Amino acid sequence: MNVLHIYPKNNELIQRHVSLLVEGLKQSANVMVADNNKSFYKQARDFEADIIHIHGVNQMLQFKALRCAVKNNIRFVVTLHGQLQPFALDAMPAQQRTALFLAMREYLSHAYAVITLGKLESGSFAKHGYNPRIEEIHNALITNTITPADMAAKTFAVYQKVMDSNTLELMDSNTLAALKAILKVGIMGDKRWVDDSTFDARLINWRHLMVYAEHENIVNYTDYGIRILGLSAPLLNTDKIAAYFPKHYTRPKPIKELVGDYQGDQTDYLLRIIRQVLKFPTLLGAIELTRELYRDNVNDDLLAEKLEDEGLTKSAARLIQVLADFILLDEGYMPIDPLDDKLTIKLRTNLINHLKI
Repeated sequence: MNVLHIYPKNNELIQRHVSLLVEGLKQSANVMVADNNKSFYKQARDFEADIIHIHGVNQMLQFKALRCAVKNNIRFVVTLHGQLQPFALDAMPAQQRTALFLAMREYLSHAYAVITLGKLESGSFAKHGYNPRIEEIHNALITNTITPADMAAKTFAVYQKVMDSNTLELMDSNTLAALKAILKVGIMGDKRWVDDSTFDARLINWRHLMVYAEHENIVNYTDYGIRILGLSAPLLNTDKIAAYFPKHYTRPKPIKELVGDYQGDQTDYLLRIIRQVLKFPTLLGAIELTRELYRDNVNDDLLAEKLEDEGLTKSAARLIQVLADFILLDEGYMPIDPLDDKLTIKLRTNLINHLKI
């Protein structure tokens, strides 16, 4: 894990805090520091930072760091250092205070976590409503309620939580190819349905894959697929791994809980599932729809006719394309021809961004 700390060199207290933190983190992460614009832009690029940790919010340096992180899609956390406390804001000129609020509203909502140094600061920041992901970690420089080692350990736990969030975004192409193959086999129960030469089992990032499966509630399918393919996955209690989620995230529910049980009419059941997945697209819903399309009792012509009657042909065709992309749905099991257009891109993006902060 590569972590770049950015802080203003003209604030001695913050500088000492960062130095203490960096010393405690050396055993857990690759850490670098920057205290000026030229330094952090270059280091963020050359260091290939996984996380940018920005200290303070009331100077141009920090504003540019926030903008740099957002522009380059680098995950970041912010320690406020009391700079949004009422007494600190009251001491600012009105124009500067207004500019600060505008900047914070634009950028702080994108932070994976905002670290405060105590309960009062947590409470006052929460009132602004910029970001609900608040972590309270006391400053070992100014209180004996925490040791430097504990401060570093708690900060690293925040970093790990950041890196265990929306792991689909972090997956390399090999792990993503493995995920698709695992899901296809998890649906079909037979490894002959996939070409396992599309990925290298030795290079799979299992933590990314398994945490993603947990958050999308598809563990039953990934566990089964891994077993059928004979892959050696580590034992991870993914339900115990902490992560951050978008504001309106809810754990996906099995399709039966959303559309009801199968009642003897496969066409009707597929129509109910298609409507549900189009309305609220989730990977679990897409997987369960794919599983139903592989059943022997699917009447493709009747399903296509019913989709046409309900004006769902184009929408369903876009969904079929997405199933082919994500879960390797075979052409022979597509009831209608797939459609890849701008609205398909939107549907695909909604699935990809389901866990995006």
